[in-house]
Order: sequence, then structure tokens, then C-alpha cells
Amino acid sequence: MSRPYAHFVCGRRTKWIVLAIWIVALAVLGPLAGKLADAQDNQASSWLPASAESTKAFNQLGGFIDRDSFQGIVVYERPGGITAADTAKAQADAAAFAKVKNVSGKVLGPVPSPDKKALQTLVPVHIDPKTGWNDLPDVADDIRGQATKGAGGLNVHLGGPVGLGADQAEAFSGLDTNLLFATLLVVIVILLLTYRSPTLWILPILCAAFALTTAQAFIYLLAEHAGLTVNGQSYGILTVLVIGAGTDYALLLVARYREELRKHEDRHEAMELAMHRSGPAIFASGSTVVLGMLCLMAAEMNSTKSLGPVLAIGVVFSLLAMLTLLPALLVIVGRWIFWPRRPSFGSVEPTESGFWAKVGHWIKPNPRRVWVGTAVILGICAIGLVKLDANGLTTEETFIKQQDSVSAAKVLDAHYATNAGDPVYVVVNSDKAAEVTNALKSKASLDPAGPPVVKGARTLLQTAVPGDPYSPQAFDKVEQIRQVVHGVSGADALVGGSSATTLDIHHANSRDNKVIIPLTLIVVMIILGLLLRAIVAPVLLIATVVLSFAAAMGLSALVFHYIFGFGGTDQSLPLFVFVFLVALGIDYNIFLMSRVREESRQHGTRRGSIIGLSATGAVITSAGLVLAATFAVLGTLPMVAFAEIGFAVALGVLLDTIVVRAILVTALNLDIGNRIWWPGSLSKVPDEAPVAEHLDVEPAPAAG
Repeated sequence: MSRPYAHFVCGRRTKWIVLAIWIVALAVLGPLAGKLADAQDNQASSWLPASAESTKAFNQLGGFIDRDSFQGIVVYERPGGITAADTAKAQADAAAFAKVKNVSGKVLGPVPSPDKKALQTLVPVHIDPKTGWNDLPDVADDIRGQATKGAGGLNVHLGGPVGLGADQAEAFSGLDTNLLFATLLVVIVILLLTYRSPTLWILPILCAAFALTTAQAFIYLLAEHAGLTVNGQSYGILTVLVIGAGTDYALLLVARYREELRKHEDRHEAMELAMHRSGPAIFASGSTVVLGMLCLMAAEMNSTKSLGPVLAIGVVFSLLAMLTLLPALLVIVGRWIFWPRRPSFGSVEPTESGFWAKVGHWIKPNPRRVWVGTAVILGICAIGLVKLDANGLTTEETFIKQQDSVSAAKVLDAHYATNAGDPVYVVVNSDKAAEVTNALKSKASLDPAGPPVVKGARTLLQTAVPGDPYSPQAFDKVEQIRQVVHGVSGADALVGGSSATTLDIHHANSRDNKVIIPLTLIVVMIILGLLLRAIVAPVLLIATVVLSFAAAMGLSALVFHYIFGFGGTDQSLPLFVFVFLVALGIDYNIFLMSRVREESRQHGTRRGSIIGLSATGAVITSAGLVLAATFAVLGTLPMVAFAEIGFAVALGVLLDTIVVRAILVTALNLDIGNRIWWPGSLSKVPDEAPVAEHLDVEPAPAAG
């Protein structure tokens, strides 16, 4: 961080210019930020690439049916048997459903189950690709309200794509406000405990809010005018990442500023030096996260591919706010903001004899024993990976609590052989339609779910898979269907529908795991090598991050299975947790190792390691608590996939900051000594003696 830049940001006059620029930006962009929630696209089909077979089938469905029309399945159940009155009510409801807003096409049913204990009515609902999913809960409430009115002891549920989509939309309702307030609340509490000041927390939170608002506005403009896809997943993670990462950067800057205030009477000079010393580490850390997020753009899944730039933009604005607005505000308000623990000029720096200094001295006599023991314990935790079931979630496993659509799916599965409301679509050449139909009957034991729809050279066939359309059994059936229809020469068959779309999502996620994980490791390794000017240190640091990830995922898998009772995990979980933990874990590596490198220039690597841990241990731990708490807030959403991401990332961050960074990395530094900087110039100097004269660079001033 160049001194002229730092001088401008916190200058006696220019600090007001910085503040004015941010206020103008907020005034201009603020109104756009509120529109981002309505710009989400949560259609499963839009998450897939154009090359996916289900996407190609979806693109051709428009010639046969309203492809934006999805079935709501109203299910009536009476365990003792459906009565004539029940059937009459269901028939009356069917007529009433046709008048509900957004219901389009013919309402079919009621269709009795073979055991005469249930009825189902298919209600087609037109869903606008952009806004319809947000409006779906109201439509579902109207349908459900009509069905339950005067039910007379009937068990009534709304399922199918409409029921499931409505429950998911309901889970995301209020996401923009509820998640934001919950995240801010936990961060404020942690900052109050960290700073022990009733006022200091205000500035980091204010800057994080500025960063989030401007980032949301910028992302909205890209979504509206550049085709960037934003969905509930990326929207939710953006909120916690911007606030969490931004607060982390604020903690580091404030900690270094507090140090410099004890050495310099002029607060402007103290901030200038704080930015000059800590600014490069903060910038490098944020840049690493940005590049790590951009690795997601190599994904085949559109939802994952778009998540990368969304989160990268959020981190960019976090960096901007914490390296411009925050230092300007801190020098504007003065030392009183630290009350009641004002860092007065000439006072003693408490980190020199604090808890983490004692930890460093505890590790120093036997560093090899410490790092080997720590690595073994983390390796044992990683054994829990054998219980990780990352094969996707069925309808029943999607939600934390029982939802109406889940109850409907259970009733349908109990009383009907197939799910006629969520068919598999097969688009074929018309001259091969009969041959494909016969092949499906003879080789896949599947009957048509309706008459063929012919439009010139292409024909639409429909069939229904048994049970839950989002279950492994349904996916196996889709694979069989594809094998059968692709075996008909000249049919040019395409298989689509909800089951096929979800299956293709699984295939894309599997491919993305194999591509993005090694790509992220390579990118982060290169960044660390350039920053630390070494080879040994980056390799070891990457190894510690991977070990931390494995331990976090192993422990999480055990908790999901034995404590939370989740039926499985979303297929994208390992990838997302890996990218977040590697990018954010490297953040803490950079914070620690940059300070160790700075101190090693004056004191040697081993002593510099203890000084670096003493100076950064508390702030890294606080930063880890903030980030872990913000991701844990995702668990407040009633969706299993979000709860799993939040828990696994939070656990991984805590392991990384408290165990890996503070103990494992410090022990490695102390054991390996100056060789950890090989082949850089620091590797050629003694560990314990002053070493500035051995370097070709001018030494930095001692940093306490």
C-alpha cells in the first residue's frame, strides 16, 4: 500500500473527499440495491448450461406446451377410504381451481388411487421465468385454501412442482431483510465482545453496510443489462460474505491502527503507517478471495458459474470500503471512538504479553511434536468423510421441517404407482415416435402419460417415473429412458423434465468438483508464492488448508448424519465449502505470514513467528469468529442445503483460525525456521540473530 495512497485516504482534508464520494455513491446506487431481490432467477432449468440434454429438451418444449406452466398436484387422502362426498368436493374444487390467478390450461381430475384411499387433481400454473417464482406462494395459498375449505376430515396437501416451488419460495421470503438483520446482529455482538467498546463497532458495520448496498446495486445492473444470473443461493451467500469478509478486513486494519496510535501522537500519521503496513496484507487477502471466487466461472453449472462473479464483486466492494471509507472515518472521529480503552500515545502494546504470546512460547520448545500431533488429530477428524453422502437431496430431505409439498409427495408415493404430475418429456422425430413408444414399453416398462403431441417433424411423448421425481430411483429411471430412446436410430431423442433436469445438475456438479477444486488450489498457490516470495511456505500453507477442509467436512458429515439427522447433502456442498475455506483460510494465512515475514526481517524467522502470532492471534481469532458466525446465520433458513453450507463453513473457519493458523502453522514455522522462505532471501539468514544486514532490501521498521 503506497504511502501517497494511504496519505490521501486519511489526509487532513482529503479524508472528507473520501467520505463525500461514498455518500454520493450510496445516494445514487442505494435505490438499485433494493431491486436485486426481484431480479433473481430460481428456475432449475436456467441453472444448467445450454449443452445439457434437459436444457435442449426444455428449449424445444415451447413448440408443444406452455413450458412455463408447471403442475400443482392437490392430494386428498382419507385412510378409511374416499367417500362419494369426498369425490364431489374434489370435483367442485377442480372447477374452482380454474378461476385462480395464474392457473392456465385444463385442470385434470380428480383421479382416484388404485386403493381408493386418495384423489389427485392436476392444476397447471403459469410461472413467469423472472417474477413468477416469487409470486408462487400466493398462488399456492389460493389453491390450498380452496382445497382445504370444507374438507370434512380429508387430509389435503399441495405438491408437485408448484407445491415444492412455493415452499422453497416461502423459505427464501424475507431473505433480503431477515438474513441481513440476523447477520448484522451476530457481528455486532462479536465486535462488542472483541473491542469492549460501545462505539467502535459502529464504524465497521457502517462500512460493511455501504459495501453491501453498492455491491448489490452493481450486481443488479449486471443482472439486468449483462445477463448475470442471480438466484436465492448467490443472493444469500453474498450478504454473509460481504459482511463477514468486510468485518474481517476492518478488524485487521483497526488492530494495526491501534498499535500505531500507541507509537504516534498524530492519528493521521498512525493511520498512514497502519495502512502502509497492514494494507498490502488486506489487499492481497481480498484479492485472493476474489480470484478464488472467480475460479467458479470455470463451472459447467450456470448457477455456480454466476456465483463466482457475484461473490467476487461483493468482496471487491468490501475491500474498497475497508481500505478507503473506514480509515477516513477512523481519523475523522479520533481516538475517542475506542472508549473506554483508548490507545494513548506511549502506552504498552498488550499483545506482546497476551494469550497468543504464551501459546507461541508453549509451542517453541517442541514444535515438531506439536505440529505432528495437531495434524494427526485433524486427520482423525477427516475420517468422518466416509459418512458424507453428497448424492443430492430428495423432496423429503430438502427442508429442515416438514412442508406441505413433502407431505403431498409421501401421500402420492403411498397411493400411486407413478407421479403423473411431474412427467418425463421425450422429444423425438415424428417418424420415429411409434418406435420410441414401443421401446419405452418393452425395454423400460413405461406407458405413455398422455397422447403424443405432433408438431411437424417433431413429436412430444410423455411418461411418468415411479415415486419421488427427485429421488435416486427416479434418476436411475431417467438414465434407463435415455439409454432406450437414444438407442432408436434416427429418433434424435431428447429427454427432459424435472427429474432429467435434476439429474443433469448432478452430472454438472460432479464435473465441476473435479475441475474447480484443483484450479482453485493452483491459483491460490501461485498467489501465495508471489506474495511470500517462496516455494516451501506456499506448499505447506496449502497443505494445512486442505487438511483443515478435510477435517471440517469429516466432522460436518458426522454431525449431519448422527445429530441433525439429515438424509444426505447437496452435491454442490463439497465444492462450495472447499472454495470458501481455501479462499478464506488463505486469508488468515496471509494475515499471519505477512506479519511473520515482516518481523523475520528484523528478528529472524523463529522469533518473528512468535511475534507475528502474538500480534495477530487475537485479531485472527476475532475475524474467524465473525466469519463463522455470519455463515452460521445461513442455518436460520429452513433449507437443508443452506444449513449444511453454513455449518460446514463456520466449523471450518473456526478450525482454521483457532487450530490450524495459530498452532499448526506456527509450529511448522518454528520447526522449519528460515528454510520455510526458500528460495527467497530470508532463507539465507540466521533464525535468531538480527538479519537486516544479510538482505538485499532495506529493512522495515520494527512493528512492536
